[in-house]
Amino acid sequence: MKILERRVIMAFTPLKEKYRNKVAQITLGATADQGGTRTSTVTIGGEEALPFLHFEGTIANKPVVALEVWDIAPTEWNSCFDQYYGDVYNDTAAWAKKCVEEYGAEVICLRFKGADPDLGDKSPEDCVATLKAVLGAVGVPLIVLGCGKYEKDNALFPAIAEAGEGENLLLGVGEQENYKTLTAAALGYKHAIIAQSPIDINIAKQLNILIGEMNFDTSRIVMDPTIASLGYGIEYGYSIMQRARFGALTGDKAMANPMIGNVGFEAWRAKEANASQEDFPGWGDQETRGIMWEATTATALISAGLGIAVLRHPKTVALVKKSIDALMVPSAY
Repeated sequence: MKILERRVIMAFTPLKEKYRNKVAQITLGATADQGGTRTSTVTIGGEEALPFLHFEGTIANKPVVALEVWDIAPTEWNSCFDQYYGDVYNDTAAWAKKCVEEYGAEVICLRFKGADPDLGDKSPEDCVATLKAVLGAVGVPLIVLGCGKYEKDNALFPAIAEAGEGENLLLGVGEQENYKTLTAAALGYKHAIIAQSPIDINIAKQLNILIGEMNFDTSRIVMDPTIASLGYGIEYGYSIMQRARFGALTGDKAMANPMIGNVGFEAWRAKEANASQEDFPGWGDQETRGIMWEATTATALISAGLGIAVLRHPKTVALVKKSIDALMVPSAY
């Protein structure tokens, strides 16, 4: 009995690592007194310890969730999205407004898919008009992504950066083969940028250095290490994110940046998220399965250090926010 009592009252002292560096802290968006028109801003990064190990250091800011909005109707998206976005697919500003006011998006990720020469070839002027409409419709910060075609994005981003001057946008993506125009545009109009690398820690570090050599403040870079969804190599992305975070905390300033992941894009192209229940009766309801695929992918990557999770399904937003709130509760040691 005495032995049992001693075991009950013995205190647990966790082994604590000591780090000599921390992750850069970045604020997105700008309110009126900061020169912009946003009604709210978000701040990510600033961690002094590994994700959510509150007993080892300060976790300065909680991860945030963004919802993805396109400038054209996303015909390849699963039809389960129609009941949520179908009435606003052809009105990008209304789509963004709905994501914020009804579904709780903290950030809007505006993707100019319609600028793709193969999908509509919208002009920079068309995209600027859409950007201004979205900025007028919502008060949250914006992430702005191009169409993914280098030549077109290089024509697009100088105009987008100028039109968004003062709003402190997050522009992307800069890649090893195509970062100079984006960096120059962000530098000229004081925006932050996304540096994307193909699941390769060395390329991620090199790209950050190259961007810094253009006199861009590297503390304004958000890293996109490229991720994969549950069942499709999520462990590779998770491992790269862990290595980046270890490097940042142990003194590698070229790795000390917050991270972003296109979770919705990756999760909703998985067969398990899209296959119908008729084709796979044992897999259960398709929409529920897709939501869980997206939420599980997001939660796993947030646990590895993701600062911004770009999602698609409104119901995933609520689930991921709940997980983040639970992870932000300090450990009781």
